[in-house]
Amino acid sequence: MQAIDTLTPCPCGNPDGYTRCCQPLHRGEAAATANALMRSRYSAYVLKLEDYLLATWHPSTRPAHLKLATQQPAPTWLGLSVKHHVSEGDRATVEFVARLRFGGGSAQRMHEVSRFVREDGRWYYVDGEIRS
Repeated sequence: MQAIDTLTPCPCGNPDGYTRCCQPLHRGEAAATANALMRSRYSAYVLKLEDYLLATWHPSTRPAHLKLATQQPAPTWLGLSVKHHVSEGDRATVEFVARLRFGGGSAQRMHEVSRFVREDGRWYYVDGEIRS
């Protein structure tokens, strides 16, 4: 895991800093909400924490691997904007827009509505619907 000091803003955009936001989740703490899990997953993509992404992906839809370390061209993540979060008991949806760039190309937007489920006190990403 990359060393990030407490003054560094979290990759998910939280100005409280990585050590107060996503790092505790990356180290095994359970996310309190699906929104917190989604933000931590965005940060994990930025930091290439494939093990964390797979561990927080529901087993019913989880891929065997993501190959983040070998993805070419590797994306440069430019920012995250959470648009909407709805939680109904042990199910939740989070709508977000992530901005990224591949190589020297133009910036792109990934607009997704993600579904989450809570089991045994932990939230898991199930799947997402890409919006245009």
